[in-house]
Amino acid sequence: MPPLLQPPHHSIQVNFDEYCQQKAAPPGSSSYYALRQAPAGRQPLLTALFALRREFEETVKETSDPAIGRTKLAWWQNEIAALAAGTPSHPVSKALAAHLGGGVEAAYPALQTLLAGFEMDLDQARYLDYPNLRRYLQSVGGTFAALVARASAQHPAEAEAWAAPLGHALMLAQLVAELGNDARHGRIYIPIDEMQRFNVTAADLINRKYSEAFTELMRFQTGRARAAIQAALAALPAGERRTQRTLRAQAALALAQLDEIERDGYHVLHQRIALTPIRKLWIAWRAARQR
Repeated sequence: MPPLLQPPHHSIQVNFDEYCQQKAAPPGSSSYYALRQAPAGRQPLLTALFALRREFEETVKETSDPAIGRTKLAWWQNEIAALAAGTPSHPVSKALAAHLGGGVEAAYPALQTLLAGFEMDLDQARYLDYPNLRRYLQSVGGTFAALVARASAQHPAEAEAWAAPLGHALMLAQLVAELGNDARHGRIYIPIDEMQRFNVTAADLINRKYSEAFTELMRFQTGRARAAIQAALAALPAGERRTQRTLRAQAALALAQLDEIERDGYHVLHQRIALTPIRKLWIAWRAARQR
């Protein structure tokens, strides 16, 4: 196998559940605390899904050469097909095969959509307007949340309708928190027309230029993300609230992080504003137990 077609991580002999845990949810991370709220029997599958998303994300966002990124994504496309055929080789896809069981075939289209969503990062670094950005948010955030929701939902066939909007909203919050890092890597997810409306340029973001205009832009972005999360939580069916502890914990953590960003004056261009592990633990635990 040529070097560029090697799997992104090929220490295949490691325990696949341990690999997924290290990849998706290292201790102290928001994912760690959100995943711990899930029923014990569902945690391995959910952790594998989070690990797969992280693999895709690293492939496109931590690869400087787009050609290499495309080669790695092509490898993952083949690996997802191998998962569907029952012959996975990567620790994450082995974990998915083990924990999805007979559900692999049903999950296959969503896994393809998720991968295609991340592929957009290799094709597009700017978005003209919000409808244009929405395609990305739906492909990545909405699809992933639907996969997570179906893993433990009472009515999996209905999960996408209420889970996808929450995933979309969580992506909006993530883009606010990661704005500075994304800009440094040449990706700006704030729509061009919105930046023009607030008189903020791409150069301002890349050069970490704070201003009143930037503050107003971020107030708008943060407000939209917060409202979207709250609306999606309100639409969560009452009968699914207990089954969706991981997504609810993620939502609570995202809202708390947005509040922290707001309190800090939206200084996200030179740093990533994060919650402390003890706050994450408390917020996730409390959110998962609210009725």
